[in-house]
Amino acid sequence: MATPSWSCSVAPDVSQPNGSPPVEVRRSARRRKTVSAFWEGGTAVVAIPARFTKVEEKLWVERMVQRLERDRSRRGGPRSDQELMARAAELSGSFLEGRARPETVRWVTNQSTRWGSCTPGERSIRLSHQLQGMPQWVVDYVLVHELAHLLVAGHTPRFWALVERYPRTAEAKAFLAGVSFAASRGLTPEGPPA
Repeated sequence: MATPSWSCSVAPDVSQPNGSPPVEVRRSARRRKTVSAFWEGGTAVVAIPARFTKVEEKLWVERMVQRLERDRSRRGGPRSDQELMARAAELSGSFLEGRARPETVRWVTNQSTRWGSCTPGERSIRLSHQLQGMPQWVVDYVLVHELAHLLVAGHTPRFWALVERYPRTAEAKAFLAGVSFAASRGLTPEGPPA
């Protein structure tokens, strides 16, 4: 049985102000120098090299969580599933006459090839956690797209007519295409791979 190349722990000794998100630290044997952080649902996940000491871990976790919080507050956008559900209701009212009424709208971490998905029979919408941190108008586009699936199955002209009521549809589609292209080339927000 192979040993995993990473291990997880919740960072209980990292002092976070009240109201801050839970933090999960992932130590990776493959990771040598880099530290990264991302949102997974409402949890801040910080990936660090396995060789880091507890002092280095604490320093980097505090730094990366502050960066995540700063980026999220700068970009705005729904943080929790409840906020996502409320935003979906707002968008349905604004662009779909309130006719698209999902039972659930939530962030998921198991979608790596789609930005969102909808199960009309269950009236459920799921958005990839990879959208967290993207501009609000991009998340709104994906929500409107999935809300439209509650009204029209498939990507028919009638479906696209509903989606295109959202004024930034073309811009959001281009943004997501750019993100997908960059990811396929190994590019990151910090720049091209070394």
